[in-house]
Amino acid sequence: MSVPSLRDAPWLRSGATARVLAVLNADGEEARIAGGAVRNALLGLPIGDIDIATTALPDEVIRRAKAAHIKAVPTGIDHGTVTLVIDGQPFEVTTLREDIETFGRKATVAFGRDWRRDAMRRDFTMNGLFVTADGVVHDEVGGLADIEARRVRFIGDPARRIAEDYLRILRFFRIHAAYGEGTPDRAGYKACIAGRDGLAGLSAERIRMEMLKLMVAKRAAEALVAMDDAGLLLRLTAGVVYHGAFANMIAAERALGIGPDAILRLGALAVAVTEDAKRLSQRWRLSNAETKRLDSMGHRWWRAAGMDEAIAERRLYRLGAARYRDRMMLAWARAGRDFNAPQWRDLTTLPDRWTPPAFPLKAADFIARGIAEGPALGHVLTLAEDAWLALQFPLDAAALKGIADETVARFTRDHRL
Repeated sequence: MSVPSLRDAPWLRSGATARVLAVLNADGEEARIAGGAVRNALLGLPIGDIDIATTALPDEVIRRAKAAHIKAVPTGIDHGTVTLVIDGQPFEVTTLREDIETFGRKATVAFGRDWRRDAMRRDFTMNGLFVTADGVVHDEVGGLADIEARRVRFIGDPARRIAEDYLRILRFFRIHAAYGEGTPDRAGYKACIAGRDGLAGLSAERIRMEMLKLMVAKRAAEALVAMDDAGLLLRLTAGVVYHGAFANMIAAERALGIGPDAILRLGALAVAVTEDAKRLSQRWRLSNAETKRLDSMGHRWWRAAGMDEAIAERRLYRLGAARYRDRMMLAWARAGRDFNAPQWRDLTTLPDRWTPPAFPLKAADFIARGIAEGPALGHVLTLAEDAWLALQFPLDAAALKGIADETVARFTRDHRL
């Protein structure tokens, strides 16, 4: 295939990226953009973080940055990485290296000046490309052909790449879900199966990072089925997975015109009850906010089946808009043959059409009726709120007076000695 060029790429030719490259490309040293930024640029996709490889040693990178008044942070100095920051934009700059010994994320490295050796230590061919400041793409590993074929392939021996860091098993499926097409590369797939016992040694934080990225990838549903067929998902979730519900969640997001939500999709895939949420939280070290969302989603979501709008309004009042939507989305994804029923869209979008009023009765309304401050007052307020909800949120004075009077009468009757 012809070698493409990025000569006209504005992100490369001007701004902070051009400034960093100009600082590093001088006095016999060379720097090139590496990895994901090159891949995405060639695929016409948005560019995220920009990583740079350089022949300059870390101390020299820091010296040049300081001379150019660029902030330099030695984020991974033992492995040759210095982060340069310009106008709040970080650039990871790493000296060309060769991994001598590898132990997961830890490795003994030797710095060098050989671009091919540096490319050969990377994970996948489409991540092993470089582009120079003038837009010329350099391919030492066959990455251009694999990008054209949308094929995710390990560089060199897949088993060796995986043994260097077992997280690459998850990355294989995540990168395939995001950028690949068709079935996963056979050699890589077989190596992932052979190396799956190594997943047990990965930290929960690293598993969370990769799996939440996979959840929102373009072909996440197909990738997760492939992982399940390979005997990988059970090792990660330690529970039943629901591929149909996961596919339905994606369809529901599209029907509502909302973007992919990793936690919603994880709930559809692996949460049926609150115990599932707790287990996933521990195994993946989810954040408190993520755990609370999953726990709420798993709490009696099935009660949404057959719910009318009056009950839905009361549920929205109790849960709040965010938790209500999450639970409705999970119920919708689990609806099975009823997935296409119009009620699900109506129920899920209720917060867009209606905002629950605030409970209008106050403590003073009951103190004036002889209820003393303390636990009794709190109990009466709860009873009154329940009655107000059962009557579907009346706001007129007569109805509110009736609720207050009846609640006090009921409380007094029930607590009379």
